[in-house]
Amino acid sequence: MSNSKNILLGITGSIAAYKAAILIRLLIKQGVQVKVIMTPLSKEFISPLTLATLSKNPVLVDFFNPENGSWNSHVDLGIWADAFLIAPASANTIAKMAHGIADNLLLTSYLSARCPVFVAPAMDLDMFRHPTTSQNIEVLKKYGNIIIEPSTGELASGLEGKGRMEEPEMIVDQVLNSLPAEITDQQNILKDKTILITAGPTREPIDPVRFISNYSSGKMGYAIAEALANRGANVILVSGPTHLSTRHQGIETLMVETADDMKALCDKHFPNCDGAILTAAVADYKAARHSKQKIKRNDTRLSLELVTNADIAAHLGTIKNENQFLAGFALESENEEGNALEKLKKKNFDFIVLNSINDHGAGFHTDTNKISIIDRYNKIHKFELKKKTEVASDIIHFLEKYLTS
Repeated sequence: MSNSKNILLGITGSIAAYKAAILIRLLIKQGVQVKVIMTPLSKEFISPLTLATLSKNPVLVDFFNPENGSWNSHVDLGIWADAFLIAPASANTIAKMAHGIADNLLLTSYLSARCPVFVAPAMDLDMFRHPTTSQNIEVLKKYGNIIIEPSTGELASGLEGKGRMEEPEMIVDQVLNSLPAEITDQQNILKDKTILITAGPTREPIDPVRFISNYSSGKMGYAIAEALANRGANVILVSGPTHLSTRHQGIETLMVETADDMKALCDKHFPNCDGAILTAAVADYKAARHSKQKIKRNDTRLSLELVTNADIAAHLGTIKNENQFLAGFALESENEEGNALEKLKKKNFDFIVLNSINDHGAGFHTDTNKISIIDRYNKIHKFELKKKTEVASDIIHFLEKYLTS
């Protein structure tokens, strides 16, 4: 990491504020320039002098210095930063961020920030799971903020549950891995590349109210799209139905319903892309006949004839040129590595990401995943169970190495 990286660290009123000292030391160890903004209440939990000493920069709390009247410009801070990390982020600050309240220097700097914003919540179990907090966090996600999910463990109240701020090492890793890669004497290889991502399920209609689909949430694909965009890539995200959204300016999101819809958009955009990562769980089958009227229940047995959908991955594998890369996913329940290897060759992938539904915490509707990446030389690279945002960074790092090998 080069010294050009500037990270603005925002600290709010939480007992987890003591971890900010560790965050600063870890960031500086990576060659990052750190400036600190504190809310007035956060000074009750950790001394500004401690943070100023560690960061080697004055700690900012107020809009102006009461001793000499010099102005602390939130606009300048927002322009200076390559990333704004708010850790810990209290329920109060999260609520104000979600509703545009700007009653302290940290909040006005947030509203002025032009860079990616990372938010690491820290609060008690009941506060974190309260519907208001959940709604506020979802609002921040829709605004393009990156939420660093809290971990589960012992809380300051003595309760056990989710709400503990993620450990500093994990936060630093996620923030730095999500920023554009800095390679000494070498241009960031993903910057300005156009990459196609497919995500989520498809829905194949049976009649106006019923369809064939699967349990895919789209979380993995959206995480990969965000990670690529944070590295400067132009991302075309073709997504099936999902509750997820992204407002990253580097991502163009195209929503579809059926496998045929997804194939049409992939056929249209892939020839003009540098590559594609196919994470969507495309339905293998669709109804042979789609009833225009709702099928009524009767006392007899109903048979549904299915026909196969077009194989999007295999088709793209046949048309990709030598300057393009193509990667896919394999979710398996048995003979995992064997099936993934077969799919790798059959689809003409450059590498394939394997996860098993037999692994606890992996697969659909989880915030975590456990993967192996198999390259075209049949070498298997195994990874531990991680949050999907971290898994996305692992995949992008593998892609970067592949493209430079």
